[in-house]
Amino acid sequence: MKAIGFKQSLPITDANSFIEFETEKPKASGYDLLVKVHANSVNPVDFKIRQTAALDTVLETPKVIGWDAVGIVEAVGEQTSKFKIGDAVYYAGDISKSGSNSEYQLIDERIVGIKPKNLSIAEAAAMPLTGLTAYEALFDRIKVNPDKDQGKTVLVLAGAGGVGSIAIQLAKKIGNLTVIATASRPDSIQWCKDMGADFVVNHHHLKEELDKIGHSQVNYILDFVDLEGYWDVAAEIIKPQGHIVSITESSKPLNLDILKLKSVTFSWELMYTRSLFTTDDIERQHEILNHISELLDNGTLKTTLSTTLNGFTADNLKKAHKIQESGKSIGKTVLLF
Repeated sequence: MKAIGFKQSLPITDANSFIEFETEKPKASGYDLLVKVHANSVNPVDFKIRQTAALDTVLETPKVIGWDAVGIVEAVGEQTSKFKIGDAVYYAGDISKSGSNSEYQLIDERIVGIKPKNLSIAEAAAMPLTGLTAYEALFDRIKVNPDKDQGKTVLVLAGAGGVGSIAIQLAKKIGNLTVIATASRPDSIQWCKDMGADFVVNHHHLKEELDKIGHSQVNYILDFVDLEGYWDVAAEIIKPQGHIVSITESSKPLNLDILKLKSVTFSWELMYTRSLFTTDDIERQHEILNHISELLDNGTLKTTLSTTLNGFTADNLKKAHKIQESGKSIGKTVLLF
């Protein structure tokens, strides 16, 4: 089968930053589904791993990354029970295993959902990783209760990004929260509004902008861009007994003491935790993806697809990574195989 990978961590402009190669089609066993991949999407985690996984070495076998995918089940392992051959599925994958930049992929059925029926392949491929991340941040980490927490404020840092785009929708439509998103360019501001944000504020003047809209402090903060850069201001604008969730990393230790007086809760969110450690609740991702699928099919949520590249080629994958690395991407970029 055809796959696209890399042997060295090279700039995306380098001819060998991605290479196409042939490899053996894997066989399903245990909880595995063998999926014929029809489309996948690119996330920041893709280029971050490409840039760091082979910095000082040349890998003997190309590393295949890519996690979001939509495809058709071609074979099932002996322990599977949730899917059958021919099912259309979507998923965000397992960071410890070979990725979706290949014609076929093995994936644990417990982290797979049924593809939304009313969405195209490309529209569906945009949703798994960001959908799971945003959903877990809101409902597994903060544990938002749509009835009890109705009207509370959530600040979404980087609202126009892939995770921010679906977080705005989930917070508004499912969480019943007042949603404030950050954006600065006209196109990203409009995108956040289209996703359902009640307010869009400029992150370059965050405190002043929050004061202007009458929300100088917020109940929840979702950091999808730069925890270290926002840490001090987040501590100032979070309400007492509020909750901050982050998916980004810090290059230095964070001073948690600045959250103490307000009894603020801080949580990490990593969508891969359940698959990496085969947690007792690993099937929760199967349930979340099926719920998101239902919400997409009934029109409660809408796809965050913004760019489609036709053709499973190294050149198209390079284009997708360039878009992500620009730091100005809106929504999601999808490769149709």
